[in-house]
Amino acid sequence: MSYEEINEMMLEMGLPFAYHHFAEGESPKPPFLIFLSLGEHTFSADNRMYHSFKKLDIELYTDEKSPETEAEIEAVLRHHHIFYNKTETWIASEEMYEVLYEMEV
Repeated sequence: MSYEEINEMMLEMGLPFAYHHFAEGESPKPPFLIFLSLGEHTFSADNRMYHSFKKLDIELYTDEKSPETEAEIEAVLRHHHIFYNKTETWIASEEMYEVLYEMEV
C-alpha cells in the first residue's frame, strides 16, 4: 500500500489526522488520528526480496471512550482487507484515551 493509498484510507475515516504528530499548537480537539510507519517487514528467499510490508500504526485519541468512532475506523480497515491488532490505554497526563491499531500493509 503506497503512502497515497494510506492517505486516502485515512480520509475515509472522517477525522482530522496527521502523520506522526500535529505541529505545536495545531492539534485539533479530540477525536483525531495520528498515523506513522515504523519500518518494513520483508519476505525474501534465495537472496531476493519478494514482498515488502509497511508497518503502520494508527492512533485514535478521544477524551472519552467512543465505541462508535472505533467501529467506524474498524469498518474502513475491514473494507481495505487489513488485519490489525488493537490495544487501548488511558494517558493520564493528557486526559485522553489512545486506541492503537497496529498492522502491516
